[in-house]
Amino acid sequence: MTSRERVQKTLAHQKPDRIPRDFGATPVTGVSASFIFKLRQELGLKEKPIPVYCPYQMLGEVDAELRHHLGVDIASIWPKGNLLGFDNTATKPFTLADGTPVLVQEDFNTTYEQDGSLYQYACGDRRYPPSAVMPPGGFYFDAIIRAGEIDEDTLDPRDNVEEFQLLEENALRQIERETRQLHESTDYALVGGPGGTGLGDIAFVPGPMLLEPKGIRDIEEWYISPIIRPEYIHEVFTLQTDIALKNLEMYHQAVGERISVINLCGADFGSQHGLILPPNTFKEMYLPYYKKMTDWIHRNTSWKVFKHCCGAIEPLLPGIIEAGIDIINPVQISADGMTPEVIKEKYGDKLVFWGGGVDTQQTLPYGTPTEVYNEVKKLTQVFGKNGGYVFNTVHNTQANVPVENFLAMIEALG
Repeated sequence: MTSRERVQKTLAHQKPDRIPRDFGATPVTGVSASFIFKLRQELGLKEKPIPVYCPYQMLGEVDAELRHHLGVDIASIWPKGNLLGFDNTATKPFTLADGTPVLVQEDFNTTYEQDGSLYQYACGDRRYPPSAVMPPGGFYFDAIIRAGEIDEDTLDPRDNVEEFQLLEENALRQIERETRQLHESTDYALVGGPGGTGLGDIAFVPGPMLLEPKGIRDIEEWYISPIIRPEYIHEVFTLQTDIALKNLEMYHQAVGERISVINLCGADFGSQHGLILPPNTFKEMYLPYYKKMTDWIHRNTSWKVFKHCCGAIEPLLPGIIEAGIDIINPVQISADGMTPEVIKEKYGDKLVFWGGGVDTQQTLPYGTPTEVYNEVKKLTQVFGKNGGYVFNTVHNTQANVPVENFLAMIEALG
């Protein structure tokens, strides 16, 4: 099978010739730029600065050469912008704190503090306070809450959708060119997405891409708002969904059926030990808006809908299915209630599991190569049964993962 055929068969819940693999096709199935540099050295590949495609998380490009070595089946079409509000083209040399040479964006504009903290600025504009910080010894940025005190009397839902705009013509034409080129010159299955379809995605809530974020931008306030400000959240989601539907239509005109999967949303609803919001709140506050988007997608395209949602979310999976989601990621097997055998048996005929191939909290970074190998073998047997499974780790591969553990994972895949 070609990679595209392999993925299409998997998405149809049929058993392919082997389990397809994803490393780097989305911001939640990526690989740290620092780790990619070490991995290339170990594989004897040419040493070069690693282009960073997600500067917020410092994820590196898995290029065609590395995809070949890892047996990757999936590639992506990246949006023009990023979470920090500037053009995503990586051309400027930069050295990470651990010595890794990378390429970052022209507006990647940072300052170091005496304690080693690295501050980043929305749109690269230092005239405004920094919007994100990489702590000393850290490998990615944390958002800085900059919005002022909430005035309940003047809250305006439009402030919480400022970062979601209609796609511009030049961005659409760029996406069209890149999609066509990848589709015609490779046999990868392609993942895309117009952006702006993620409802309540906590990476967006603080507004790290905005010069002066307004509205509800504090993370705690956002998570309690469905309970204490439900009408406000409904208004925000209504406005955002209206923009998303227009963008989905324009995006489809640009890429057609050349993509197989659309990355819809990265909002997390689970913690390690339970839900952040109960199923009834999800069904009331989120499901209707997801359904408007997924109904349009399923009615007008052949795309399958990908949703990222960390944590102990098993009680939400029936609602996620009802919302029209086809693919769930990262399948956090270490969280309560996310027993692989159970969720595969209960939901494997309705959801494609994308991830869950090895525990990235303990086994991959801290286990032995043998432990990694055995865990991958076991989990791929469970999730790969009767198809409907794309291999990836549980969320992104981090910078501190031993290279020998990662290679043991690849060996276990065969």
